[in-house]
Amino acid sequence: MQNFESYNPTRIIFGKDTHVQVGMETAKYAKKVLLHYGGKSLKANGTYDVVVDSLQRAGIPFVELGGVKSNPRLSLVEEGIQLCREEQVDFILAVGGGSVIDSAKTIAVGACYDGDVWDFFSKGKMPEQTLPVGVVLTIPAAGSESSNGAVITREDTQEKRSFCSDIAYPVFAILNPALCYTLPKHQIAAGGADIMAHIMERYFSTEPHTDLSDHLCEATMCTLVQELPKVLVDVQDYDAWAEVMWTGNVAHNGLLGKGRIEDWASHGIEHEISAIYDIAHGAGLAIVFPAWMRYVSHICPSRFVQFAVRVFHVDLPMADTEAIVQEGIHRLESFFRSLGLETRLSEINIGREHFEAMGEKACNGGTLGGFQKLSPADVVKILELAL
Repeated sequence: MQNFESYNPTRIIFGKDTHVQVGMETAKYAKKVLLHYGGKSLKANGTYDVVVDSLQRAGIPFVELGGVKSNPRLSLVEEGIQLCREEQVDFILAVGGGSVIDSAKTIAVGACYDGDVWDFFSKGKMPEQTLPVGVVLTIPAAGSESSNGAVITREDTQEKRSFCSDIAYPVFAILNPALCYTLPKHQIAAGGADIMAHIMERYFSTEPHTDLSDHLCEATMCTLVQELPKVLVDVQDYDAWAEVMWTGNVAHNGLLGKGRIEDWASHGIEHEISAIYDIAHGAGLAIVFPAWMRYVSHICPSRFVQFAVRVFHVDLPMADTEAIVQEGIHRLESFFRSLGLETRLSEINIGREHFEAMGEKACNGGTLGGFQKLSPADVVKILELAL
């Protein structure tokens, strides 16, 4: 097990009707708020009205910036930074899923920075100050409600990049599973694939003696495999949603990776796909991850055997290692397909025309991943396996 530090300051407020108290929570930090959200669904399902009423009852003035899209855009971030400065905003309230939260975090650090906010994504510069961010989560997927990172897409160069800093943790996150009842099924499925990928990026590690976090990862994956199909059958199954929402948080709050060498190659490869084709991040991960697994499983077959047996209950003769590995990958793909997701690039009309450029961008002048160090040529081969 690797040495590690553990730190996560985000306060989680979980349960029914908890979003009603967002004004009271925000008042602890804010004199004026930027209310940041996505599109029409927030207003159509009534969540917007509840949040606004709560802010008003708490006596907190606010300005709004909606319009966040999947794969949040740098251009909207820059608009938000300008708005915060003009309106002297001192707190950002993100109401939505990972895209909204990532956009809010980036606005928060950008509003306190004299330079170009893209410096944090392209030059490795670390933010020194931020506006505090609070969250009302409406989509369990990205785990950004209690993570220290953000991912933003720059439209003009088709780059999708991330930054991480401990000052980027939200100060609170409100998780009400009932806010998920109106989500479209494809969004639920893509969110589930994102959650699964967050766990697997940590689980597939060559670091020995990680028994506790192995079992934590496996329990989290098994819970998702068990509970996510339930909400696709009954989108108002509160108990199943509670399991899924908490699973999404645990998957990406940092706990599962402690003491391990994490990978993150599949995320890096998918970022290049969604930067060009603007597909849902989770939908892209459902395609990339099985291909990555097939390409690297020879590095540590025992890890993939353990995954197959403990998560998908593969029951084949233990002597036939390769058969167990491949059956585990097949069952993961079958799980994604049962959610209604594609598992091949060709199924979403993506060909190989940008593969070389994707490989170069993903590796960014070096290598990608922790499980196996991937070169641009390796990335191309993985993408070809995903066709």
